[in-house]
Amino acid sequence: MASPKSGTSWHQACICGRWRCRRRCPRAPGMQQQLPPYEVLPAEVNMEDLPRSTTVLMEEPPRPPRDHLVWSLFTTLYGNFCCLGLLAFVFSVKSRDRKVLGDYSGALSYGSTAKCLNITALVINIIIVIIVVTVVAVMVAKSINTPPQYGYNPFSGHT
Repeated sequence: MASPKSGTSWHQACICGRWRCRRRCPRAPGMQQQLPPYEVLPAEVNMEDLPRSTTVLMEEPPRPPRDHLVWSLFTTLYGNFCCLGLLAFVFSVKSRDRKVLGDYSGALSYGSTAKCLNITALVINIIIVIIVVTVVAVMVAKSINTPPQYGYNPFSGHT
């Protein structure tokens, strides 16, 4: 390539665009993307008359997987049946660590395990609450509906 000022040939222009770049660029010169040739518009052509057909495709970066850390923390504090909440919390922390490292597949795996453990602990806790409420309601109903017994009481000690 020729120098822009003197017309003499340099070894090669750097990919970064500097003519006198002394460092080695990470990409080879053949990997540089070629630009289309520059064409001068005729003077009679107006920019507003040209069609606007530029399409730009933007890819969104993938959303990081959820780690369910807060849910696991509440399951650990409020419904830790058979240590399921603690296990969910451990898997949530592992998922967050993997997410920070950029290993999204590992984070997804640990996160889904934490989610399953949280769901299991939640269902078991709901069943336990329903059973306790039912037992207490039955006991209260029995004590209210039981008529007082008059007469012989074998446990009173009177004969």
